[in-house]
Amino acid sequence: MKNLNYPFTLAAIKELHVGDSVRLSGTIFTGRDRLHKFLAEGGHSPVDLRDGALYHCGPVVVRQQDEWRVMAAGPTTSIREEPYMAQVIASHGVRVIIGKGGMGQRTLAACVSYGCVYLQAIGGAAALLARSVKRVEDVYFMDKFGSAEAMWELEAEGFELVVGMDSYGCDLYEETRLASLAKLRALRLGG
Repeated sequence: MKNLNYPFTLAAIKELHVGDSVRLSGTIFTGRDRLHKFLAEGGHSPVDLRDGALYHCGPVVVRQQDEWRVMAAGPTTSIREEPYMAQVIASHGVRVIIGKGGMGQRTLAACVSYGCVYLQAIGGAAALLARSVKRVEDVYFMDKFGSAEAMWELEAEGFELVVGMDSYGCDLYEETRLASLAKLRALRLGG
């Protein structure tokens, strides 16, 4: 298990390889379709995302007394952000993407060019993942995008993830697809 702490430096990102288990701690920002489109089209981020993490997530957050509490923080299917992600990485200096299901070739190329990784979160474990969120620091674009699409600034501790795409161009999802095809061919040929 490798520890990854905010700010996420290029040196730290270069230490990560496809398949590595990672325990991430520090500031992460959530974002879904509307935020990614906005940022990719030149919209101004209210916070500096350089050396930061964008989590493809629409958390379930409730107000309890004077603070927000994250009840569920499961990943959103990342491929939905493929039309925007490479531009967001290039324009905003994002070093870590968190989501589920992997991303496409444009994002992978941006990870190589700009020193970024894609980390896989566990789908279907939203309440469990929320336990790693220690507090909500702030929320942005609530009025513009609504709660699920807003940019939530979260403080995470011990968020457990797996490297799905690294800064060297390796893609766990493509490797798995090719290995599965080879196994299928072998089974069809009887060997």
